[in-house]
Amino acid sequence: MNRNADLLSKGYRYRRVLLKLSGEAVSGRGNGEDAGIIDFPLLDRIAQTLTRLAGDGLEIAVIFGAGNIWRGRSGGGMDRVTADRMGMLATVINCLAGMDAVRRAGGKAVLFTSTPMMPYGEYYSTDRAKAALAGGNVVFFGGGTGSPYFSTDTAGILRAAEIGADVFLLAKNIDGIYSGDPRKDSSAVRYEKITYSDMMKKQLKGIDLTASAFGADFGPEAFAFLLSDPEDIVKAVRGGCAGTVITK
Repeated sequence: MNRNADLLSKGYRYRRVLLKLSGEAVSGRGNGEDAGIIDFPLLDRIAQTLTRLAGDGLEIAVIFGAGNIWRGRSGGGMDRVTADRMGMLATVINCLAGMDAVRRAGGKAVLFTSTPMMPYGEYYSTDRAKAALAGGNVVFFGGGTGSPYFSTDTAGILRAAEIGADVFLLAKNIDGIYSGDPRKDSSAVRYEKITYSDMMKKQLKGIDLTASAFGADFGPEAFAFLLSDPEDIVKAVRGGCAGTVITK
């Protein structure tokens, strides 16, 4: 039985996956000094899930946002390039925490950064990233694209295309892409399926417009879903949870 057939027999829809986790998804809960910037028990549960998926033969890559630490637009009167560089560094902090959590869960993990940052991570190359995935590592991509003005949505879909991911999973705080903000608009409806081009035409905010434009030309299929529990990641890889499929 070949690898793809083996994964299908286990109920998985995809083989190589790039998962986008927002910084808010792993942010510290509660108030006060003990809240921190990362919810470590939650991150540990996510890491255990990713380790289990990798152990089943899936190739798992992860890209983090950094909203739990810093956003470039939070810089006020700062120079935008400097503020964005701070955000890129913040994604590396999240990736280091994720890599450590996977290793403590008994898995293998490696961090690639978009600019040279030894000893914190290896300098990214497509070939090295693919080799690490083939070797059973959970691969973390830190530092965004390495350039200011580009979001981690754009970095994520770029890396997904470069490594030949079967799907770009978007773990969100709502269960897919809606015609409006369902928290503010009771008439907003969830799309079961939509194209990247229609995302741009309708000015939908599920991913930013630059990422949608790239996806329309080069992107793999994306799937936006609600991350309320780490097991939702497993359901998404199996094609068994509610959400929105985004296609070319």
